[in-house]
Amino acid sequence: MDVKRQSSPAAAATARPAAPRAPTAPEESGDGDTGTAKGEGLLGFAWFLLKLLLAVLIFRTLVFSPFSIPSESMLPRLWNGDYLLAAKWPYGISRHSLPFDAPLFEGRILAREPERGDIVLFKHPIDKTDYIKRVIALPGDTIALTGGRVVLNGTLLPREQMPDFEISLSPNTSCAWGGEEVSSADGQAVCRYQRFRETLPGGRNYEVLDFGPTRGDVLTPTIIPEDHMFVMGDNRDNSRDSRFEAQRGDAVGIVPQDNLVGRASIIIWSSDGTAELAKPWTWFAGLRSDRIGTGL
Repeated sequence: MDVKRQSSPAAAATARPAAPRAPTAPEESGDGDTGTAKGEGLLGFAWFLLKLLLAVLIFRTLVFSPFSIPSESMLPRLWNGDYLLAAKWPYGISRHSLPFDAPLFEGRILAREPERGDIVLFKHPIDKTDYIKRVIALPGDTIALTGGRVVLNGTLLPREQMPDFEISLSPNTSCAWGGEEVSSADGQAVCRYQRFRETLPGGRNYEVLDFGPTRGDVLTPTIIPEDHMFVMGDNRDNSRDSRFEAQRGDAVGIVPQDNLVGRASIIIWSSDGTAELAKPWTWFAGLRSDRIGTGL
C-alpha cells in the first residue's frame, strides 16, 4: 500500500483523511493486440510469398527458363551436363511456355518465326518432352541431303573441314559412335571427332560433327509446310531429328512451330558429372567453368 510521508505529529493530527479513490479499470493484458499483430504478420508473409510466386511464374513464362542438356546430340556447341537459360519471348507465348503446359489457349500469342541457325527448345510432337535442336529450314523451304550435306532451296550449303574436336571423357561425356578415344597432349583421356563449319544463306555459320555415311545422310527434297520447321542436331550422326519420322521417345520429325518453347540463350552452369548432390564438397570438382557465360 502507498504511504505518504508526514512532516509532523500536528500536521498529522489536523490532516483530513484522504478521499477514497475511485476504482480503476484493470489494465489490458495486451494479448488481443499481440494476436492481431501476429495475424497481420502471417498475412503479410503469405502475401509476400504469393507475390514472389507470381514474379517467378511471370519470369519463367515470359522471360527466361532453365534447361539442362541430357545428351550429346548438339556437340560441339552444347555438352551433356550443360545448364542453360532459354529466352521465352522471341517466338511468342504458347501453352508450352506455361508451367505444366497448362491448356489455357491454343496457338501462340505474339507469334514470331525462328531464324535459320537458331538453337531452339520445343516440345516433341508426340510425347511432349523437351528437345533442343538447330533450325535449318522454314516454311516454304525445300530441303534435301546428299552424302550428309544439306541442300537448301537447291543450293548445297558450304562446309569446310576444321581441326578435330576433342572433349574430355567423364561420366557426362562418353566416346560415342564416330569418335576416337585418344590421349591429349597433357595425357588426359579425350574423345576426338571430325569437325566441320557449315554456313547458311546470309553467312550465319556453326560447327557440326560428321563421321561418314549413315542412313540419315540421304533425304529426298522435302518442302517444309506452313507453320513448321526442319531441325537438326549439330552432332549429325548422333541426332534423331527432322530427317526421321516422329516417334515417341525418339525422332522429332518436321516440328510444328506452335511447339516452340524458347531460344537457347546462355550457358549458366556446366558439370562433367563427377559431382554428387549428397556431397557438397564435390559440387565444384567437376565444374567446367570455362563454359559458364557462353552465349548461344
